[in-house]
Amino acid sequence: MKLIQHRTLWGLGALLVLSLIAGAQQAHPVLTIGSPAPSFELPGIDGAIHKLSDYSSSPVLVIIFTCNRCPIAQMYERRIAQLNADYKSRGVSVVAIEPNDPKAITIDELDSSDISDSLEEMKVRAEYKHLTYPYLYDGETQLVTRAYGPQATPHAFVFHGERRLRYEGRVDNSYRSEMVSTHEVRDAIDALLEHKGPAAKHSGVFGCSTKWKEKHAAQMEALRKIEAQPVKLEMASAVDLKKLRSNPDNKMLLVSFWATWCGSCIHEFPDLEDTFRMYSVRDFELVTAAANMPDEKNSVIRVLEKMHATSRNLLFDSNDTAALQAAFDPAWESAVPYTVLIAPEEKILYQRQGSVDILELRRTSWRTCLRTTTGSTSTGRNPDLLLIDCFSRFLKNVPATARHPEPRTVEVLFCFSLRLECAHGSALLGFHCDEC
Repeated sequence: MKLIQHRTLWGLGALLVLSLIAGAQQAHPVLTIGSPAPSFELPGIDGAIHKLSDYSSSPVLVIIFTCNRCPIAQMYERRIAQLNADYKSRGVSVVAIEPNDPKAITIDELDSSDISDSLEEMKVRAEYKHLTYPYLYDGETQLVTRAYGPQATPHAFVFHGERRLRYEGRVDNSYRSEMVSTHEVRDAIDALLEHKGPAAKHSGVFGCSTKWKEKHAAQMEALRKIEAQPVKLEMASAVDLKKLRSNPDNKMLLVSFWATWCGSCIHEFPDLEDTFRMYSVRDFELVTAAANMPDEKNSVIRVLEKMHATSRNLLFDSNDTAALQAAFDPAWESAVPYTVLIAPEEKILYQRQGSVDILELRRTSWRTCLRTTTGSTSTGRNPDLLLIDCFSRFLKNVPATARHPEPRTVEVLFCFSLRLECAHGSALLGFHCDEC
């Protein structure tokens, strides 16, 4: 498939995503041009409470609704930071607000991130990405979000000195930085600083749909489905464990050895299961292996059921624990927990004896999944076929959702396609993605 064909395919998908998101979000109207800036009083990542009045001296106020978990929002973090740096000396204030209610986010919607959208997680993201602009949280009540009406993240609102809305919409015309040809927010700021009206007052936004409180039921339903899945346990021999170590399916394979009598194992078990559910739409597999004795099977099953462990679960089939450990890893002579992340071709990406650093593990998994999901030449997969398959599934979903599209349907397909594009980077599509 030629490069032009790739771009045509992505362009078609982008138009479909834009139209479906627009149709799905009409229940929350956007603040109209000329309206006064709705007041706010919100907590920030700096521990302070930020008010609209705090920015009263600024000739221009830019409010951008964004978040942690959306891959498009992630791509705009650096641009927001640069916007803040470029206009700070001219008195312009740039404020980011996180609009999503974390309770309205299902766990599989975290497949492009290591964290969700709570205030504490915003602080983690800001520290990790060195974000210094004001970043405020409205996920608790969404009163400010409802007043402004952001349709997706990111969504920008630009106000002049008297705090009347003069522009709302996208930051620029492409999430791919090398394809940006128009800079709507910068143009609006420049015009207002020259006491002129922006040439463009509105533009369509592109990103992940806002997660409104009305979607709480979706999270509960997703949890119900997880809890309804059967929990299974297989007996594992030395041969089985040696085969497991070879990663025969060439997936991203996370293996966690644990035991019912290990307190730290039990403590980290839910985080590992959550990680599996976050990245389950990719070629990512979690295998838990209990180092208990075979006659302790019932107690192992009870813990697995309590944890709703929908992963593949193993139990040592012999009392010779040392031999079974050596079958998986001859160098492993310590206790549990023992966690290993294995990439295709048996490459060890993460290895920890003792409790895991869950953020480090997720970041390693996520960045590598961006590559292995697409099928690099090392795995023998054809990226062209994956691209076609992705959008074939996208198009199949459009007729069923065209009238009343579910934002999640749109977002899952879009995020999956974005990962394919992001992962190949310059090798396939001739561009660089900040998150790859």
